[in-house]
Amino acid sequence: MSELATLLEVGGPAAALGAGAAYVRARHPRVHWSTFGFPISTVRLLGSYGSVMEACGLTTAPTRVRVLALKATGRKVRPVPPRMRGIRPTSTGLRLRLRLAPGQEPHDIAASTERLRHAWGVHAVYVTSVKPGVVELRLIGFDVLRRVRMPRKVVRPRLLKVPVALREDATPFVRDYRVVPHQLTLGATLSGKSMYLRHLITGLAPQPVALVGIDCKRGVELEPFASRLSALATDPEQAAELLPVLIKEMEDRYDLIKARQGVASGTPDEEITSDLWGLPEHERPVPVVLFVDEVAELFLVATKKDEERRDEMVTQLIRLAQLGRAAGIYLEVCGQRFGAELGKGATMLRAQLTGRVCHRVNDEASAKMALGDIAPEAVSAACAIAPESPGLAVAGDSSGGWSRIRTPYLSLGDAAEICRQSAGMVPDLPALNRFRPAVPARPVSGTPAPVVRPRPLAD
Repeated sequence: MSELATLLEVGGPAAALGAGAAYVRARHPRVHWSTFGFPISTVRLLGSYGSVMEACGLTTAPTRVRVLALKATGRKVRPVPPRMRGIRPTSTGLRLRLRLAPGQEPHDIAASTERLRHAWGVHAVYVTSVKPGVVELRLIGFDVLRRVRMPRKVVRPRLLKVPVALREDATPFVRDYRVVPHQLTLGATLSGKSMYLRHLITGLAPQPVALVGIDCKRGVELEPFASRLSALATDPEQAAELLPVLIKEMEDRYDLIKARQGVASGTPDEEITSDLWGLPEHERPVPVVLFVDEVAELFLVATKKDEERRDEMVTQLIRLAQLGRAAGIYLEVCGQRFGAELGKGATMLRAQLTGRVCHRVNDEASAKMALGDIAPEAVSAACAIAPESPGLAVAGDSSGGWSRIRTPYLSLGDAAEICRQSAGMVPDLPALNRFRPAVPARPVSGTPAPVVRPRPLAD
């Protein structure tokens, strides 16, 4: 009986502690990492650093001076691992910088990240080159994309710069229109593409930017944000009227830039510009972001007349993609599928869209259309996205780099409320006034209206 009591006294608290740790790890991974994961991983890393680096082939032969010093002290001569420059904890893992030995390059460390992950018991290891000879290892303690939580300090506030998702290395994915002016976003139904679009619109809503939408799903995606939109087209017919207005706006802005260039020869160089951002702030028109949802609807035709209209709209979109950046006009093209089979001009338009974001798609061909021409190895990662992970996507650009990202949840009501609060930021663009959407009335809280209209007993 005394042995059972001793077992209960010792085993009971241990079992409760283990169950509590498992619950915290599942429901609050950041707390679990700070409490248990970081100390354990740090001890494991410091205790096995030299042997792990040697096993991964990341050590080099010691210098002759070092060999003589070791022999003089009677110690064993061993290969030298990269020099560690301290460990810095984060809420999702830890960082450490390594000084590469002569003859090593960052690719040598990057090729061994999977072995380092297993050796140190972390979720993932990422390598970033800091400067020549120095790399930073970012160790991630848990799957940050399972339950997305954006960092508190994301980026410095800047015009046309919007954090929209979280990368798999726990850094924010920032949509910067000044760096990547045009982007193609693909995703099947319920893949999270609409959630990505909500974050873009709500991030741009408080900024002095004109937001223009083309939503050929009768406006169901963009209509809730009508209070912040400067223009909205809800079918191909309206889009055919809106796009020429944007072309005219772009041409007027080029005329403004040309007028600024045609100054006297003694004008300082900093006052001569080739794009909108070189103009003085009081002369600079507001930037325009055009959102095109379900772009395939602009390509589908039923009659010969529709085909002529389609060709004209596609030509106008291509012109905006080719020339719009310098005029401060940016494109965000979204759809479920996009490729050459849509018709003439589709491939040419896609080639102008530098940024690519591919959510879950229905076939491999769609992933190849989005990523195959810039990052072929990212196609398999996009095809592996499960339906149970809405918001998960693969982001790439023309540089060939790519990463997995996931957008945090944002309800449609909250997004619409942000746009209503930012309705005063809608800029004055007279050319777009006739396309300004009607703001729907907010539903009145309280007793709902009767379904059946009451009829009087007597006239």
